[in-house]
Amino acid sequence: MSSRGASAMSEENSEKSLVPRLRFPEFRKAEGWNGHKLIDAADRKIRWSFIGGPFGSNLKSSDYVKDGVRVIQLQNIGDGEFIDDYQIFTSEEKADELLSNNIYPHEIILSKMGDPVGRACLIPDSHDRYVMCSDGIRLAVNEREYNKHFIFFLINSAPFRSLVEKTATGSTRKRIGIDELKDLPFSAPIREEQHKIADCLSSLDELITAETQKLDALKTHKKGLMQQLFPREGETVPQLRFPEFREAGEWKEARLGDIGSVRMCKRILKEQTSPRGDIPFYKIGTFGGVPDAYISREVFENFRNSYPFPKNGAVLISAAGTIGRTVRYNGELAYFQDSNIVWLDNSEKLIADNFLFHLYQLIDWSPSVGAIQRLYNENILGAQVKFPSISEQQRIAASLSSLDNLITAQSQKIDALKTHKKGLMQQLFPVLDEVPA
Repeated sequence: MSSRGASAMSEENSEKSLVPRLRFPEFRKAEGWNGHKLIDAADRKIRWSFIGGPFGSNLKSSDYVKDGVRVIQLQNIGDGEFIDDYQIFTSEEKADELLSNNIYPHEIILSKMGDPVGRACLIPDSHDRYVMCSDGIRLAVNEREYNKHFIFFLINSAPFRSLVEKTATGSTRKRIGIDELKDLPFSAPIREEQHKIADCLSSLDELITAETQKLDALKTHKKGLMQQLFPREGETVPQLRFPEFREAGEWKEARLGDIGSVRMCKRILKEQTSPRGDIPFYKIGTFGGVPDAYISREVFENFRNSYPFPKNGAVLISAAGTIGRTVRYNGELAYFQDSNIVWLDNSEKLIADNFLFHLYQLIDWSPSVGAIQRLYNENILGAQVKFPSISEQQRIAASLSSLDNLITAQSQKIDALKTHKKGLMQQLFPVLDEVPA
């Protein structure tokens, strides 16, 4: 969609006015929402209130320092949330040089690139100021006319996201320019209704944050428990042992190659997959998540019966991407990408599969994978592991599995809240072609 088309749509919407499908009781008889352009939400009294990040040549890796002004990278811009995992800095002098590309706490940053394109998050208050990456866009909202959080939620709403997708260019990875974003239309109600919507969605975000903190606490507890239930480096007994095994003696040590051999599914060709089908096909990018490719039942049955295939209870491990991720295979109908997703054929039965699932999580693969970040068969087979008797393995695995069940239930609770929020947003924000009768 051209900026001219978006402008025409903005003018048309301002004449028609829109209403959402769901409205708070006190606003059900209020006027429809009026049309605006995204640039209208920027505070013109603030310099550079709507601006993109610096050219790549103006902020290079040679400008990074150990400590200084935080640089917001593309991977920090989550879909409605700031992702704090990636931290790089530049000097105060460089930040001053790029003053027009600085962004400040509680302002909105949008992404010029997918996935998804145009996603936005709020800047945290961990630092006084930040420098944007080249694909970030600063939006300092005019809070005299608009509720900042309303604008934030609106940008991440399905109707506006759909408009961004249609306007963006590129086939493999979408991109949108700042000039196109400026002209994108949106509709907004009076400030009081903006506040009500923002408060409602913010309270849901606070609940999601609280539940996420509970999830993090469970994961931290499990990590600490595992550090006590398994022997530390250089030791042969753990710090914490169940009463019935306190006199059981030292744990054994062996290479995984002494336990079994590495197996992987036969390679699936791209032309054998489709976006829809009978059997989910998990690639390394969807391993442990939601599949985006499928194969026919005929191909599945042929490969499962003719080539290596995991047995029920096998522990699958990612050998590429984020290496060392583990997923338990419980016999579900699914196929897995060759060489990138592998498992140990636990033929010697010295280690129970359910214990092996947790044992994998303690292995530090980084020394063996090198710069390419890939696990090869010899890396897996050469890993040294310690283990007790099968009965003690089962006791430890049962304890940790009960924690995993709590973690899974908590994750599902968070997912349900996010789904509820998404559905609510679809009703609280009108679609651009929905006009009152």
